[in-house]
Parts: sequence; structure tokens; C-alpha cells
Amino acid sequence: MMKKIYFIFNFFFLSHFIISCNSNNQKEQNRPNIIYILADDLGYGELGVYGQKHIETPNIDQLANSGMMFMNHYSGAPVCAPARSVLLTGMHSGNTHIRANGEWSERGNVWSFKAMFDDPNLEGQRPLLDSINTVAQVLNNAGYKTGMVGKWGLGAPNTNSIPNKKGFDFFYGYNCQRQAHTFYPTHLWKNESRHILDNYIVTKQEGLGDLDPNDPISYNKYNQKDYAPTLMHKEAIDFITRNKNSPFFLYYASPIPHLPLQAPKKWVNYYEKKFGEEKPYTGKSYYPNKTPKATYAAMISYLDEQVGDLVSKLKEIGQYENTLIIFTSDNGPTWVDHVDYNFFNSTGKFINSRRTMKGSVSEGGIRVPMIASWPNKIKPNSKSDHISAFYDFFETACDVAGIENSEKTDGISFYKEMIGEDQKKHDFLYWEYPASGGLQAIRMGKWKGIKRNLFKGPSKLELYDLSVDEKELNDLSFEYPGIISELEKKLQKAHSTPFLKEFIIPSLEL
Repeated sequence: MMKKIYFIFNFFFLSHFIISCNSNNQKEQNRPNIIYILADDLGYGELGVYGQKHIETPNIDQLANSGMMFMNHYSGAPVCAPARSVLLTGMHSGNTHIRANGEWSERGNVWSFKAMFDDPNLEGQRPLLDSINTVAQVLNNAGYKTGMVGKWGLGAPNTNSIPNKKGFDFFYGYNCQRQAHTFYPTHLWKNESRHILDNYIVTKQEGLGDLDPNDPISYNKYNQKDYAPTLMHKEAIDFITRNKNSPFFLYYASPIPHLPLQAPKKWVNYYEKKFGEEKPYTGKSYYPNKTPKATYAAMISYLDEQVGDLVSKLKEIGQYENTLIIFTSDNGPTWVDHVDYNFFNSTGKFINSRRTMKGSVSEGGIRVPMIASWPNKIKPNSKSDHISAFYDFFETACDVAGIENSEKTDGISFYKEMIGEDQKKHDFLYWEYPASGGLQAIRMGKWKGIKRNLFKGPSKLELYDLSVDEKELNDLSFEYPGIISELEKKLQKAHSTPFLKEFIIPSLEL
């Protein structure tokens, strides 16, 4: 009798255990996936849904039609590395570790492709501290499979600040931002090893020489065999496929449309027919190009094609409805001459000029397009005026994943905004940038404050009412001394002294 009771007890216990395990496994599998697509130097006005007239972006436009466009979303910084630091750490540029693009040049000849190929220790930018945890680490610790493809820029090889040591199970792409100045590099990194490609080194100093700038053959060496954006995209698709049965986070940091002007031939041909004859670019700041407008548009349309591929793959593996996709850009568009930013109206409703685009804290330098798509969660064809920034993603990702975040951040989750519930708002957003003369900016509701030339000493705070002056043309600082006083207090509160001396703006330390 006792054996029978014991058998029945064990049977029910094991049945309950199996059901419980299956339930937990099912729950684990149903946790939403997160894909964060970060374009590089894509302007607020360079997508169809944000008003672009010349470049075709049907897949990204469809992503917006299926979800929400954020009209007041900001990068964490006006250039690459600090924007990525803000994104992954959740700390704004007054607190994050990396605050500018300054290169780690004391190591040696860091700008030489050949020197970097011979010695990987010359690659990469300054590392994040070991004590800094990224959003990838938090998601990974909570059971997410984490992958990154694209451009890293937050720590050199052989440091503790590479993707695989900052929370990513898988990495494929550029460790170094300087290497990303060619889309036909000698190598990319796959996890912690170099993947040697079938390309050869072409320096920016070579130029066309005596070659005919109107002959397409003159540009052959700038279009080789292994195109990095294609290789990285394949790895992104493979990462999604092999992790279809577990929750995953994919950080897709595309190098497009950052220069150089290099794009797949089919797209270049398409836009050459659309735009007609062009004046070639034959300078040496980046690689020469016969049809610069056509190639720039081709790069963005190729990125759009890749977004369409990602969506198709998610549908194929049955994970589309269970995936939050965010698409944005790391900062405003570039101002170099061989990208015709006036033709494309790259900043959209802002001002196209060297002073107001990439590298500036004007709206054209830090306001970026942002689209969030999540079927059955986010209302299709919706727009949000919620004021948000890169440093909100950390908290948002934790909210979406159902994770209690113990890391300190400056962000506020915009999860409730996406699903149509009451959304908490920022008191203010903050930026500082120890380059371009030294810059500081703040947004509080409709008010935007900017300080310039801070390396020369304390600076006057300009004041703009963005509700009527998004181009920041009319400085109202003398008319609203009370607002100026309030913003000055917030600026002082937001700034902390950088750990790295290279990022110190002396006048902010007074």
C-alpha cells in the first residue's frame, strides 16, 4: 500500500514538474525579441516617411506604417562613438564614459590601414571601463541571446571592452571606426578573431592620379569583392535564424550611409538612370566617386533593402509578431561637399549647413528619425511627439523584456508611449560635446538651449522656442531671463567631470 501511495505521489510530482518546466520554457520562448537597427549619419530628412523626395526607402516606410514614428527623438551625441556609448550605457553625454570621437593615437600609426592590418593593437577606440555594464549584458544575464553586427567603436581588440566582453554572445563587423572608412576592408572581426577578406588596401591618399574621372574603369579599385555591409547582413540573418527558439536581442549597427561612397552596383545603376549625369568627386578626404549623388542614394536604398530582408526572415521563422524593431540613426547627416545635402535636403525641416549638421548640437545634428514597429502592440500609422533620447533605450529594453534593471541610467523607458498608455516625461534632455569648439545643449519641453565655444571659456546660453522655431534662428535669451536661469541650473546639475582627460571641457569644471 505504501509503495502504491509513493508511486502515485511521485507520478503527480513529476507530472507537475514537467508541466511547470514546459510552461516556463514556453514563457521563456514568448518573451519578445528586440532588434535595434542603427544607421550611421542618416539625416532626419533622408527617409521617405520623414519627407525625402529623391531616395526610395519603401521597406523602412512600411516599418513606419506598421508602427510608430517618433518625431522628437534625439541621438545621445552628434558623432559616432559617444552616441554609441550613450545608447549602450543608458547614461547621457554628461555622465557616459566616451564623450567624443578622439582617437587613441599614442599607440602609434592608428590611421594607417596597413599598420592596423599588421598590428591589431592599433585598431579601435578607447575602451569602456570594466565596471560599466551595457544593456546587452543586462539582457544576456536575463536569458536573452545577444548579437551584434556592424560598427563597434567602444574599445580596441585585446581590451576588455569588445562586444563579446560587453554582453554580446556573437559579434561580426568592424571593431574600429577608422577601419569603417572603407566598405572593402582587409578584414572584419568575428567574435574575437579576425576574418580576412578577399580585398586589398587602398589608401585615401592615392586618388585617381592621371586616370580619366569620366571613365568608370578609373574607379575599379574602390569597388572590390567582399562588401562589408553585405557580409554583416548575412551574419545578422543567420543570428536570427539560429536563435528563433529563444528570446534574442540584435544590435544592428550598420555603417551605412557613413562615407566612403561605395554601394552595390545594381543600386548605383538605378540611381544613375534616375539622376542623370553628375560631376565626379575626385578629392582625397574620402575615396573618389564618379556619381556621388547616385552612390549616396544607393547606399540608403541598400540599407532599406536589408531592413526588408530582416522583416521577411522574422515572418518566415514565425517571430515577426513577437519582435520589437527599432530603426534610428546615430546622429545627423554629414556636411562634406561630395554628399549633396542640399539636393537631398538631408536634415529635412532643419538647416543644412556645416554648423548645424553632424558634429553640432543643433537640431540637424542630434534630432534623428526613429521608428518602432511591434505588431499587435504598437498602433499602426501612429506618430509620437514624446521627447526621448538614446539613453532611454536601456530602460525601454528592460521594460519590454520584463527585467528589473538594477543599473543606474539617465533614461526613462518609452515602452508605455509605444503601447499607447500614459508616458512619463523627461524634465530635460542634456548633451555636451568636447569638440567643435566645445558644445553644450539642453531641451526642456519646447525650450532648447545651446552653448558654443566652451573651450574659450564660459559661454552665453542661446535660447530657442522649438514650438515655433525648429530651425533655431531666433535667439530669445534676452527675452526670457527666468527660463535661462532655470536651464543654467539644470546644465550645471547634468554635467559630471569626465574620467578621461581627453574629454574635459575646462570651462565646465570652474
